[in-house]
Amino acid sequence: MATLGDIGVSALINILSAFAFLLAFALLRIQPINDRIYFPKWYINGARSSPRRSRNFVGKFVNLEFKTYLTFLNWMPQALKMTEAEIINHAGLDSAVFLRIYTLGLKIFVPMTIVALLVLIPVNVSSGTLFFLRKELVVSDIDKLSISNVRPKSIRFFVHIGLEYLFTIWICFMLYKEYDIVASMRLRFLASQARRAEQFTVVVRNVPHVSGQSLSETIDHFFQTNHPDHYLCHQAVYNANKFAKLVRKRERLRNWLDYNQLKFERHPEKKPTTKMGFLGLWGKKVDAIDYYKHQMKELERRMSVERQKILKDSKSILPVAFVSFKSRWGAAVCAQTQQCKNPTLWLTNWAPEPRDIYWRNLAIPFVSLTIRKFIISVSVFALVFFYMIPIAFVQSLANLEGLERVAPFLRPVIELKFIKSFLQGFVPGLALKIFLYILPTILMIMSKIEGHIALSNLERRTSAKYYYFMLVNVFLGSIATGTAFEQLDSFLHQSPTQIPRTIGVSIPMKATFFITYIMVDGWAGIASEILRLKPLVIFHLKNLFLVKTERDREKAMDPGSVDFPETIPSLQLYFLLGIVYAVITPILLPFMLVFFGLAYLVYRHQIINVYNQQYESAGAFWPHVHSRIIASLLLSQLLLLGLLSTKEAANSTPFLVVLPILTLAFHKYCKSRFEPAFRKYPIEEAMAKDRLDRTTEPEINLKAYLADAYLHPIFQSFEEEELVEVRVDKQQVRTASPITSELSSPSPSQHVDHPTSWPQNVYRPTSPQHHVYHPTSPPQHAYNPTYPSDYIFPPSSPSHYAYHYES
Repeated sequence: MATLGDIGVSALINILSAFAFLLAFALLRIQPINDRIYFPKWYINGARSSPRRSRNFVGKFVNLEFKTYLTFLNWMPQALKMTEAEIINHAGLDSAVFLRIYTLGLKIFVPMTIVALLVLIPVNVSSGTLFFLRKELVVSDIDKLSISNVRPKSIRFFVHIGLEYLFTIWICFMLYKEYDIVASMRLRFLASQARRAEQFTVVVRNVPHVSGQSLSETIDHFFQTNHPDHYLCHQAVYNANKFAKLVRKRERLRNWLDYNQLKFERHPEKKPTTKMGFLGLWGKKVDAIDYYKHQMKELERRMSVERQKILKDSKSILPVAFVSFKSRWGAAVCAQTQQCKNPTLWLTNWAPEPRDIYWRNLAIPFVSLTIRKFIISVSVFALVFFYMIPIAFVQSLANLEGLERVAPFLRPVIELKFIKSFLQGFVPGLALKIFLYILPTILMIMSKIEGHIALSNLERRTSAKYYYFMLVNVFLGSIATGTAFEQLDSFLHQSPTQIPRTIGVSIPMKATFFITYIMVDGWAGIASEILRLKPLVIFHLKNLFLVKTERDREKAMDPGSVDFPETIPSLQLYFLLGIVYAVITPILLPFMLVFFGLAYLVYRHQIINVYNQQYESAGAFWPHVHSRIIASLLLSQLLLLGLLSTKEAANSTPFLVVLPILTLAFHKYCKSRFEPAFRKYPIEEAMAKDRLDRTTEPEINLKAYLADAYLHPIFQSFEEEELVEVRVDKQQVRTASPITSELSSPSPSQHVDHPTSWPQNVYRPTSPQHHVYHPTSPPQHAYNPTYPSDYIFPPSSPSHYAYHYES
């Protein structure tokens, strides 16, 4: 059991680690050679140019301006300078809502910490029951600050119950207020968006096969019949997974070829060689450049065969399509209603934005999705219990005194003061962090197998799995295994009727382990996030060996997105710890506040300067955040109820029974009041935006605008005459007919009908260039930040949308 001294050692190690990370970042970020690592967002937006271009040779690598070293901490006020509305315009609503989770944590826990420390600590300390149990149980100084120190049947438990009610009311009030704000932000954000392809498009799955008709004809006929006034066109979906795999392989071969050519250019006297065996580790040694050129040529031949197979084989067309409408109103009606009397056919939903689509999963047969989800559910269940083994080992490190009683031969090593403090105060949290490192990757693979077609959906499902894992293994598992290890000797030498009492006393004692975990993960871990050590090393290695062009350099500096599948569940674990231990062991709360404050500052900086979101879901993950905080509330109430029952507090315990019922009623109300804003798009909003479009741009060629929006990215490598086979011809408009005749191509991907309503929307053969949709390019936003004078930015690009919000 970690003592105050062990916690102090851990705090010192983690504070020094966090300070070292922050200091290293502050110095590295002002070096010109690292500019693309720490400000990639501005390069992607075209709002920043390299400071190395206008400097001498040494100045291209090292910052020679002494004044900037005196202000190396100015990144902190700069991270706080941008307003929330500016962050939304700059990085999107997802990023702004993500930051609101941290501010919500501060709003909830700052008042709770003050009240808990001023009220509960004196109540717990003055009781002193652990003094009488110290021979039976493993206790520490921190445990004397918890509810475990209150005597059984004590009237003091009414104080804990009263604060549990007070904290629940406060948390519910803040959750309601935040849900209301985020829902309003989402609706305002959607209303402020400029024209986007996903606003007019739905994805249709499980399209039935009709004898004598191609799939495209079936889709065309169905929507012309059932949505005659609003149907525009559709984009067929091709099974291009094999071709996409060949494209990725070609990219890898191209990189190796570029690397060896660059190597030969630098050292022409020595030709690079490689081995023909597995991974180049064995086999015949050959000229590397000739070998990779030959491999590329062979791969191009295979790609040509696969390309023709996609174009000519009708089986490559999937029973899935992206159907576009002439208005947002038409798309909203289709996406949010049942299309067929058979509820398993013609399944419609809003199409993800083109950047958000996970194309590989569109080829999964719809009938197999249920089976896949069942198999993955069983696999996740097995994985959770498999990870109990390393969790139990970690807990054995955290409870050395309990282990000594069972294995006394380890005592000489364990009793060394520094080793004991290091093992109990630092190693358990670090070991748990290491065990959890690869878990998000495993869970993401499982989510992909389930068959979700949107990256945002994949991340939310991965986040849910990771949260359940953290709840069962990190929280409940740590308590269960920790209690077993700690009190093993006590369990073996007492009557069975006393075991519940021992567990009731022991649960609060796990706060010491969670304090060490918060310091390792929430202090040093967050500080290492801003340093970006791994991307720093990888960028410079790529820049040294692979980068030949500016395009190569842009690919090398790709910062990626905020890792929602890992960060949001970790955040929810902190909410769980804070809510559960607020009444039981309130000394944990100050450690939580440090985490929320530091993490908010760090992620604000990263979102402004580093991360470039791959998609925009308009804060669709907020209902999950809300419901899991409610789950934390319920769990804290049930744990306190169970704990008081072991304390023989029969007079006070019944007052807690009604609290979970009231909490569930609050959750149900919030779900019915706010969740529809995250699940459906109001018809009223859709009609209002359509009216605005008809007023401002009555002659927009919507068909041309949507033509390439939902075309598979790999088709960009096709020749123009081949693209006619898989997309609509922008120069032709065809009159709708009930059933079309067979065309020369097996299944043309799109058809378009002449408008039969709203005559003012006359479609022209061509449209202005600014109406062509580019699905792969992120939206541009307007924001002009203030930065140190040694960096000069060109004016930023025009806004994609203007967002104005007042809370």
